[in-house]
Amino acid sequence: MSQLSRALFTGLCLALWLMVGAVFAQDEPVQAIDRWDNVATRAEAAVDDATTSDTVLETLRARIVDFRAVFDTERNANATRIATLREQIAALGDPPEGENAEPETPALAQTRADLNQQLNALLAPVQIAEREYLHADGLVREIDLILRTRQAEKLLTTTPSPLNPENWVPALQDLMDAFDGMLIERGTVNSAQKLAALRENLPFVFFATLAGLLLLLRGRRWAVMMVTGLRRHQARGIGIWRFVVSLLRIILPLCGLFLLATAARQSGYLGARGTEIIRLLPIMGLVVFGFRWVSERVFSRDDEEALVLLDQEHRRQARFYVNGITVVMIVSIITIQILEFELPSAATSAVVAFPFAVLISFALFRIGQILRGYHDAEEEVQDPDEGPRSSTLARVVRSFGMGAMAIGIAAPLLFAFGYQDLADAILRPYVTTLVILGLVMALQRFAADVYGAITGQGIAARDALMPVFFGMILLMLATPLLALVWGARLTDLSELWATFSNGFLVGETRISPTILLTFTIIFSLGYVITRLLQSTLRINVLPKTQIDIGGQNALLSGLGYVGIFLAALAAITGAGIDLSSLAIVAGALSVGIGFGLQNIVSNFVSGIILLIERPISEGDWIEVGGKSGYVRDISVRSTRIETFDRTDVIVPNADLVSGTVTNYTRGNTVGRVIISIGVAYGTDTKRVEAILREIAEDQPMVLANPAPNVLFLNFGADALEFEIRAFLRDINWMMSVKSDINHAIAKRFAEENIEVPFAQRDVWLRNPEVLKGGSDT
Repeated sequence: MSQLSRALFTGLCLALWLMVGAVFAQDEPVQAIDRWDNVATRAEAAVDDATTSDTVLETLRARIVDFRAVFDTERNANATRIATLREQIAALGDPPEGENAEPETPALAQTRADLNQQLNALLAPVQIAEREYLHADGLVREIDLILRTRQAEKLLTTTPSPLNPENWVPALQDLMDAFDGMLIERGTVNSAQKLAALRENLPFVFFATLAGLLLLLRGRRWAVMMVTGLRRHQARGIGIWRFVVSLLRIILPLCGLFLLATAARQSGYLGARGTEIIRLLPIMGLVVFGFRWVSERVFSRDDEEALVLLDQEHRRQARFYVNGITVVMIVSIITIQILEFELPSAATSAVVAFPFAVLISFALFRIGQILRGYHDAEEEVQDPDEGPRSSTLARVVRSFGMGAMAIGIAAPLLFAFGYQDLADAILRPYVTTLVILGLVMALQRFAADVYGAITGQGIAARDALMPVFFGMILLMLATPLLALVWGARLTDLSELWATFSNGFLVGETRISPTILLTFTIIFSLGYVITRLLQSTLRINVLPKTQIDIGGQNALLSGLGYVGIFLAALAAITGAGIDLSSLAIVAGALSVGIGFGLQNIVSNFVSGIILLIERPISEGDWIEVGGKSGYVRDISVRSTRIETFDRTDVIVPNADLVSGTVTNYTRGNTVGRVIISIGVAYGTDTKRVEAILREIAEDQPMVLANPAPNVLFLNFGADALEFEIRAFLRDINWMMSVKSDINHAIAKRFAEENIEVPFAQRDVWLRNPEVLKGGSDT
């Protein structure tokens, strides 16, 4: 069994043992505390003994962790009751001190004594649990330090060099003996027992073998037929179906391999060693098909599905080298497992494992070269002197390519100089890391295709924000697995999770993931309820009232602010977060806000005033600071005005509250339009007045009450000046009405032969004779 598979299997067993032990410890906390002294004594002796094996230390550590969990529960017991007693004692005040102090009344003194007695009775087991918790936690840290130190020392331990010719012949002989041992063991099995076992399990063996062969040989072709059918019918979400079918190309052959391995074990013709090898078949099949599936997704033959878009030849080479690595790994696992049955020497193990390490390193080096030359379509030449600027994906891919090349060179050299453990610790984990990252990329692409099918964006959804968010989550989930691959123990991860679960103190409150999750759930629920209430009022309730649009928007905005505030308050209260200890910090921050953020605070307060007083509302036509337009949005900091040029002007709310604002449509849309006109001297002014009044009254937008008014204003320098003053039912049509009235005036004046004069000037010459004389000369 490979180191990775052995580590995963051991970790799984240890996790199950820990869970069972934790449940047992929680069921019997009292008995667990009574046994703690014995376990602690044994653990301290094992820590002091340098010859204690890792297995013993791991076992002791698991038991100590169980006790530590019990102590952690006990030290937090009765916390509410203890806090209540302390509050009651504090409410009684300080006891009188000094010679001249008046003594307490007997009833008060008795009450204080009773409360202190109850408090001490509750604190005694809590203090004991706290002490033993610290003791257990210290032992856990000591054991972890010893195990990590041994792990580091093992990496630097040298083994016989596989390049030494003296080790070749013994290693070859040991390998041949190991294979012969398997054949000899198989021959020692009684033929009658074999036949009896086969007859007993013949139906299962026959059908399992038949089904396994069909799935193993035809499973991939069946999956390809499904993809072909989906392409022919242009099924929606073809990327999703391709992903599912590609999984079937692994699952079906893997199921077939599992059936064949089960049939082989049930046949009775395998010895103990053969059975152990057969048990590895599903794991080896998972490695082969898993690595191949990842390579076919990352370096797909289809340009639309390839995650790393190289040219066809480079993608074909990458798939070839990945398949080569899987074959070499499987052969090495089987060979080394057979060799371990004979308990080989270190020299034999090094000589046998070295060729496999060289082949894997060569394939990894070639994959690194392919990745090192990766360029994507997003790379553009920004500056001819600087060259193309690489995208993030290109930089990451090339970085991993350089790492693969470096490890492909370093691993065989380390192995040749005798650092076998160190070479294995960087070679196989790096290969596995590339596969895990490829798996993350494939799952992220699948999530993007699902998101695209749901939203209707299709392939375009692959570049959206949500798929990137999904990829970040997948990468976070893959981080613990990567840590295990690179040598971290499962107990290290469980210790980190325990530390993270305990949280950190903020004042008198411990912030833990549970508290954060509770806060998030309550706040999200309050936020959703607020938005639903706003939507219901906007669609179903407010349109049926007499409230204008501006009032409706103000009401909805105020409801949103209040709802979010109440949701945050409920979340803080529900999560049990005590912010009283942050009062001093909040006071200091308020001073800083007052000086550094006074403009923002002023705009925020002004926004609240605008929503309450509503001097302007959304949809109003206003003029402020020389800018005129319609109010489109009022937020807590600024107001957005859309001008008549279709440009947005962002005005701070403080300018609207403290400055001068002209609101043309406040309360109603009635407004006055003024149109000036001049006629030539000598024109009948009464007739002009009648014509202008008639034109104004004919406009449908002009109100009859108050009636339009025509004024003869002035004897101008060039014309007799008149002015039409009319009220419009909607001032938003002012420019259109002006244009229509001017057109009507021009037409009527032309019909009535009324002249609209233009500016005229008379030029008088003081001495024209000079000009005349000048012309004669």
